[in-house]
Amino acid sequence: MLTIRDLVKVYPGPVAALQGINLEIPTGMFGLLGPNGAGKTTLMKTLAGLLEPTSGTVHFEGDDITVNPDQLWARLGYLPQYFGFYPNLTGEAMLLHMLRLKGVNAPGGQKKLVAELLERVNLTFAAKRKVKGYSGGMRQRLGIAQAIAGDPALLIVDEPTAGLDPEERIRFYRLLGELAEDRTVLLSTHIVEDVAVLCPRFAVLRKGQVLTETTPSEARAAIDGQVYEGEASHHQLTALAEVGQVTQAYLVEGRNLVRLYVPDGPPPAGFAPTRPTLEDAYLVLMHAAEAQETRHVERVVA
Repeated sequence: MLTIRDLVKVYPGPVAALQGINLEIPTGMFGLLGPNGAGKTTLMKTLAGLLEPTSGTVHFEGDDITVNPDQLWARLGYLPQYFGFYPNLTGEAMLLHMLRLKGVNAPGGQKKLVAELLERVNLTFAAKRKVKGYSGGMRQRLGIAQAIAGDPALLIVDEPTAGLDPEERIRFYRLLGELAEDRTVLLSTHIVEDVAVLCPRFAVLRKGQVLTETTPSEARAAIDGQVYEGEASHHQLTALAEVGQVTQAYLVEGRNLVRLYVPDGPPPAGFAPTRPTLEDAYLVLMHAAEAQETRHVERVVA
């Protein structure tokens, strides 16, 4: 169990990147969803022991890692958002270098472990290829290979699917799903689909605060019966926004389709009920938080 209590991180300025985070994260996959600047990366670095919090505590399996982060490092696998590789090294040589830096050994030796890790992330075919020739997805899989070296109990991955093409993203989903079967995996992302596919439970962050902790099913159920879909031109979007919240506007076979959240009253003519998606629920939550902040500012100014 990873337990986060009243975690605060203030940068000089001051900038409050984390404003009292409270979470309990069990074994399995747990998602942190939020826009860029929500504090997700600061939280990941703090949990990994790379940043010292201003206040608050983090316990993993009973150990206070804010006081003694070295108690966690031997049990931690970490894939940051931007992971640097030496482009002229082969995948095999790069991974071997990372194992030596991390001090990870195995009964059969490091070279045997490298081969096993590359096989696990489906990169054996590219072991002798220079990393500069790897696709984005292959680099992410190599990053996961170094993160899972030593069989960590806690795996932290920050924005792992950003920039991946659909095929690579699906491969990465399968790999992360397998890894979450016997360890705690903390997935930080701004991509709603990542959470919808992988996470049985997740928290939404905004401006350093947890807006909600829920499941995809619960989030969708909260707005069930309040989401409608219909056809509308771009010029009609302003008028629709007066009726409800436009969560999505997209083209399908040349038709302009709009998804509209209407919490009260009937929908506009031509709009029919539709099943809410997690993206609908996420955008409704973000819109509500923004509206509340605006009302607060207006009261302060008044």
